[in-house]
Amino acid sequence: MPTSPSDLLAAAYSDADRTIELRRQLHRNPEIGLHLPRTQATVLEAFAELPIEVTTGTTTSSVVGVLRGARPGPTYLLRGDMDALPVHEDTGLPFASQVPGAMHACGHDTHVAMLVGAARLLAARREALAGQVVFMVQPGEEGFHGARYMLEEGLLDVVPEAPVSGAFALHVSSTLPSGTVNVRPGPMMAAADQWRMTLRGRGGHASEPHAAADPIPVAAEIVLALQSMVTRRVDVFDPAVVTVAHIEAGSTNNVIPDTAYLEGTIRTLSPERRADVVASVERVAGHVAAAHEMALHWEHIEGYPVTMNDPGVAAQVLETAAELLGRQAAVLMPAPLMGAEDFSYVLQRVPGVMAWLGARPPGVDPATAPPNHSNLVVFDEEPLPAGVALYAQMALQALSG
Repeated sequence: MPTSPSDLLAAAYSDADRTIELRRQLHRNPEIGLHLPRTQATVLEAFAELPIEVTTGTTTSSVVGVLRGARPGPTYLLRGDMDALPVHEDTGLPFASQVPGAMHACGHDTHVAMLVGAARLLAARREALAGQVVFMVQPGEEGFHGARYMLEEGLLDVVPEAPVSGAFALHVSSTLPSGTVNVRPGPMMAAADQWRMTLRGRGGHASEPHAAADPIPVAAEIVLALQSMVTRRVDVFDPAVVTVAHIEAGSTNNVIPDTAYLEGTIRTLSPERRADVVASVERVAGHVAAAHEMALHWEHIEGYPVTMNDPGVAAQVLETAAELLGRQAAVLMPAPLMGAEDFSYVLQRVPGVMAWLGARPPGVDPATAPPNHSNLVVFDEEPLPAGVALYAQMALQALSG
């Protein structure tokens, strides 16, 4: 079977109908979290027609497929996540979600469809493979640490004689130009931490604030102090984002409450900055509260680590994308994204890359295109075969012998 970039791309476009059909089937039937029985069954059905050894997770509904090449060699991992978001779809697409309150608003349905398409291309080219391809089909990317569960179950050692030595993942974007492959070396996406805090004051009548200990102005002071902390203490070349996203206090107009609740997120691009900012948020909030003789209960919920792209693999992705799709389609991203990804857990263990595949529909203004996670987001399906070919080519290059 021919394996040149042009042959792979042609084969992927010849198989486009099946890729798009699978994507739409998944889109109609989204599931959320770590346990996705219908989605898992669909993936297993797609793999059943291929010479792939399949195992399923015990703690989640993950699927791991192994395609063995004609000759021994290393093991290369390709990943596609398959969970949806708790979003009610309002796109009006003919294949829109049939599940109220659930939607593939982040494009994970396209990831699975591209991964399965790549499996078909690679299965037809086993003679060219010196080693194994592992297909990582994971649930629970949207905040549920699905990749970590799979790693704990032995994902990287699924081929004991040749543990996974490299990895690649694609993620679609509704705001990047359709058909472009966007990547950068080093930090690609941020670490994400959650925090919660409760201020404990003393309630009273709204007409007598001096007789109470009002937590509301103290909460407001904390919000401003946190923003000043970021701009005055954080190096702009190792940045951080601290957002207060939820404040709740009080119940009516004439009562001073005894507590105020705040929560938000911290986004950073290095482990050192992450530790520093988490400690700083707790310290600043605690000292502001203490200045007003209030107690502060603080909670930190550790999220995904920084998604760190290997520089050598990032350069390879750009070159491969240029060979497949033309130099104009290979885009070196100028800056990281401050969103977070649990593929970061895999990239902590093996060198690899997460890249973004542009899928902004034609004619849509990038300034107003509904972004990933929107209830109105629409992904252009035309570049999906390009993603299929890129997945396959990355594996072929890694296992060329």
